[in-house]
Amino acid sequence: MRLGRRLAIVVGLVLGVLTLVGQPANAAYYNTYTTIAGLPNTSCCTGVQGFAAGSTYLYSVKNHTNYDDLAVIYRVNKSTGDRVLMTNGTNGGTTNTWLGHANDMTIVDIDSQHHLFVVTMESTGAQLVKLRYDGTTYYYAGSFQIRLNGAVAAPSGVSRVSQDSTTIRFMFKSGRTVYNGSIPLRANTGTIDLTKAFDLQVEGALVNGAPVSDITTFLNQGFFYDATKKVLYYPLTKENRSIVLVYRNISPTTTGTAPAASDLSFRITSSAYTTFEIEGVGLSGGILYFNTNRSNADGSADGVHSFNAYVA
Repeated sequence: MRLGRRLAIVVGLVLGVLTLVGQPANAAYYNTYTTIAGLPNTSCCTGVQGFAAGSTYLYSVKNHTNYDDLAVIYRVNKSTGDRVLMTNGTNGGTTNTWLGHANDMTIVDIDSQHHLFVVTMESTGAQLVKLRYDGTTYYYAGSFQIRLNGAVAAPSGVSRVSQDSTTIRFMFKSGRTVYNGSIPLRANTGTIDLTKAFDLQVEGALVNGAPVSDITTFLNQGFFYDATKKVLYYPLTKENRSIVLVYRNISPTTTGTAPAASDLSFRITSSAYTTFEIEGVGLSGGILYFNTNRSNADGSADGVHSFNAYVA
């Protein structure tokens, strides 16, 4: 073999290795979804907000858009799509006045009873509301004030991290910043003092192997922390586009700025809907579920969905 040809082959191999190292095609990318059930508007409530995924059911709040004074909760069977508008067991009917903007929520089982913890984003009163639910009925169970350095904090996201015989630990998110906070296991009222944990990288984050030029103009939504695998999922939305960024090796002791994963991302760019906003995400059985505000010229088409093909 001639030297020139051998050199060409060696150079080709080196370039091939370099190409593979930075090859966007190697990134796992999910951009299709399945709708499990619609979330129709009610007489009061038109805005999809907080979401939580349980082992059998998916829970989604709709509130009174632009007023934050009334809310309802939908329960959807993740396998069959059967949908129920849950009953307010404390006051009767289906609406409640406790949840404010209800931007995000998380499920916590306490003494074998199911609970939803919901962030209200209110600047006065309670910033975290505790609901107990049994079947298709929920009950007001308590509320908490949230403080950061002594001042009211109104986080937009909440996710359960862990619990033991005395304490429930949460991560809260405000914008791109994640905080730690906790409450006694059986507490129904009190103050949660936040401590800053880390920031989430957004600018320069890769989606399908490439940065999104206007990602800093996307709106913040809720988030979900998979404590078992130490992975955080963070949805961002703009008009008919929704992105979910992923962060690995996350724990309550993480500090600084957590980098977004370069090899795993989610995006839906909808041609059918002028508004396609993922509000919240959650894992159940390894499937990544989410709820949406969706609309087009035909009106609202809000729903709960799952990403196709992805298994955590």
